[in-house]
Amino acid sequence: MVFKNKKLFSFLIFFYFFFNIEGNAKDVPSSFADLAERLMPSVVNISTSQTVVTKSNPFPGFEFPPGSPFEDMFKDFGTPQKKKAYALGSGFIIDSSGIIVTNNHVINEAEDILVRIEDGQEYEAKVIGADPLSDLAVLKIKSNEKFKPVKFGDSDKARIGDWVIAIGNPLGLSGTVTAGIISARNRNIGMSRYEDFIQTDASINQGNSGGPLFNMDGEVIGINTAILGRQGNIGIGFSIPSNNAKIVVDQLIKFGETKRGWLGVRIQFVTNEIAEAEKLDKPRGAFVVSVAEGSPSDKGGIKDGDIILEFDGKLINEMKELPLIVAQTEVGKTVEVKIWRSQREVIKKIKLGRLETSEDFNIKKAEVPKTTVIEGLKITVRVLTKKDIEARNLPKNTTGAIITKIENDSPINYLNVNNIIVEAQKKKIKTVGDLKNIVNSTIRSTDKTILIAIYNNQNQKRYIGVKLD
Repeated sequence: MVFKNKKLFSFLIFFYFFFNIEGNAKDVPSSFADLAERLMPSVVNISTSQTVVTKSNPFPGFEFPPGSPFEDMFKDFGTPQKKKAYALGSGFIIDSSGIIVTNNHVINEAEDILVRIEDGQEYEAKVIGADPLSDLAVLKIKSNEKFKPVKFGDSDKARIGDWVIAIGNPLGLSGTVTAGIISARNRNIGMSRYEDFIQTDASINQGNSGGPLFNMDGEVIGINTAILGRQGNIGIGFSIPSNNAKIVVDQLIKFGETKRGWLGVRIQFVTNEIAEAEKLDKPRGAFVVSVAEGSPSDKGGIKDGDIILEFDGKLINEMKELPLIVAQTEVGKTVEVKIWRSQREVIKKIKLGRLETSEDFNIKKAEVPKTTVIEGLKITVRVLTKKDIEARNLPKNTTGAIITKIENDSPINYLNVNNIIVEAQKKKIKTVGDLKNIVNSTIRSTDKTILIAIYNNQNQKRYIGVKLD
């Protein structure tokens, strides 16, 4: 068949390709209103309170130098003062009986938990189980009423560029809906040992923590957990994938705690140099630095210097993938582990132990520094550790205090959790006590203004002036 009319032929070709592409492309939503209206009753606002005990200075106007032996001696002479500390967050209902999923940091150390649903009704809630390692918690509303649940979706099917909406309680503004796309997958930002975040540009701010990230089918594919930005949202938010969260949530509901698989190895990245030296085709897998004595790996024959290439049939492309895969594997299961040793592949069979009862877990727990409330700034901090310095790639001589919690009425509520305070009034912060003393001294001064130097979450240093009450 020969077309004599070239213009007609060209038009038909254009018509075919244009409409074929349009037909295969996913429509851009004209509105999120119907979806938001359907999901709002399942999203809750969470407010918590706890009693904080502080002691007033028995010698107003006088303060012992930081590190002085008299500093600790006279702390006990102060008058105890009880104050209520409050925090806000979000969550979502996954069962009609009132079971709620949220972040652990939203309810951590809370004495009272109050849940408010869309219609304004408020209920008390109790903690069923919490897991600091994944930053997840499960609550139960203290009521016999029936509630509207949402269901988890398959986060593995979520693609970069897919539309998503977030619903939560940012900055105390309940029932806030924001929309965006999935910006990236498999993000690791150095917040915990088990990270595989979904990155989204749907606006997320303080108070969104624990809230759901929905796909266009109204399924929860992520739990909003963290943001990066000097002054709140800048289009970079992070959510725990639903497939990872569901494993933890199911265990918390069933056991009240987690039961993670344990291998018993310390690992590092396989660099180009290591791959070349070991005659490995390319940098991949997890390089075993050490094997814990008596651990499953020790009993199964894994040695220092081995490179773990596969675990239970799953390829280990990067070192960071292994801890999460192991943790999600059933305790007591015997798995095949493919390793690279002496320039060849070797298969080892390992019976997994339980992380929570392992020596490794106890060491990890002991390494978690104690947090301290800085009343004058209305923040909670902990000391900067060597591990933090290595993870953040900071200068080795860096000292300071990491912000772990910021109250909504804090004078520095525009900063972010994980920001590091390194100076106050041009003095280096070496301990949490240093920061506390300088803040208290500033409050007692006449101008009550403090100059603080911080590293933000992008490791950029900047100074801010803060007026204290």
